[in-house]
Amino acid sequence: MTLRKTLIVGIAALLPLAACSGGNQQSGGGGPITVSASDTACEVSSTTANAGNLTFEVNNKGTKVTEFYLYAEGDRIMGEVENIAPGLTRKLTVEVAEAGTYQTACKPGMAGDGIRGPFTVTGGATKQADANAELAAATKSYASYVASQTAALQTETQKFADAVKSGNVADAKARYATTRVYYERIEPVAEKFGDLDPAIDVREADLEEGQQFTGFHRLEKDLWVSGLQPDSGQIADKLVADVNDLVNRAKTLELNPLDLANGAKELLDEVATGKITGEEETFSHTDLWDFQANVDGSKGAVQALRPILQAKDPQLVSTVDSQFANVQKLLDAVRNGDGFRYYTELSQDQVKEFASAVDALSEPLSKVAEVVSQ
Repeated sequence: MTLRKTLIVGIAALLPLAACSGGNQQSGGGGPITVSASDTACEVSSTTANAGNLTFEVNNKGTKVTEFYLYAEGDRIMGEVENIAPGLTRKLTVEVAEAGTYQTACKPGMAGDGIRGPFTVTGGATKQADANAELAAATKSYASYVASQTAALQTETQKFADAVKSGNVADAKARYATTRVYYERIEPVAEKFGDLDPAIDVREADLEEGQQFTGFHRLEKDLWVSGLQPDSGQIADKLVADVNDLVNRAKTLELNPLDLANGAKELLDEVATGKITGEEETFSHTDLWDFQANVDGSKGAVQALRPILQAKDPQLVSTVDSQFANVQKLLDAVRNGDGFRYYTELSQDQVKEFASAVDALSEPLSKVAEVVSQ
């Protein structure tokens, strides 16, 4: 087994452990909704629930790493939990305040539309942010952070696309990693829109049958490997259009406190499955720029929630801060000017050290959603 594969399996096995403890009651007093996931099935113990904070406890009984999603109409992602290794259990707590028909989905192999089933939410519940001024302030603060990042993403993506279209490969390469950081910081928000994230950020290795290779990584390949292609300009124009669409949709997206908590953890999962392994930027090897951006985004979400977390669990805040500092120290050690070393310049010991530090941070981050939902 290669080092990359070993790290993916190792991290996937370690990260979920902390997420298996504790419990959040469903609206109406019930316990978590259990999900038995396998390579061919997604068995949900209850397909109805009262509105409120819902907790799904997902056990992977299959042979493939899986994911679990709760979708609203139009495949809008209400919540997700990724990288559930075979034999392990992870929890997802999500706020669903409105009655309606939703869908659950398990994705064995973390690919495709998943094994889906209907899920009905009845009644209604007061949104956490409506009932708690501090939670409302947290979501407002994070919304401002998202707005600043999407605005910068929009501006820098246009500059990057212009460089591609003008044939200025050196300029486009120089802009590539620094443009992507704005996307990587708010990727959980982008993933709320199931059609946009793949269009903007799909990796070639993750393409499904019939799916067009578009977005940043297609242009990454053109710039570093194959050379600019006859349709590179069209791909650049589509990237600009998709980013503009993301910016406009994000302006009307109503986030809740659990979105922030889950997003902070999701960004660390992104690090574990793509950046540490060098598979995210397989052509340019600029993975550490993405790594830093994911850490920044996770910090941004936690920072918005800090007053709530400090009041409810100050020790957790202290632990999270300490582990963030440890990861940042390792990143600072591999800086090169205004950027970072390329992934291919890291030693195996450095990669393992990063993996250990991310695991140590992911463990307390997995508890944030539970604290916020209390």
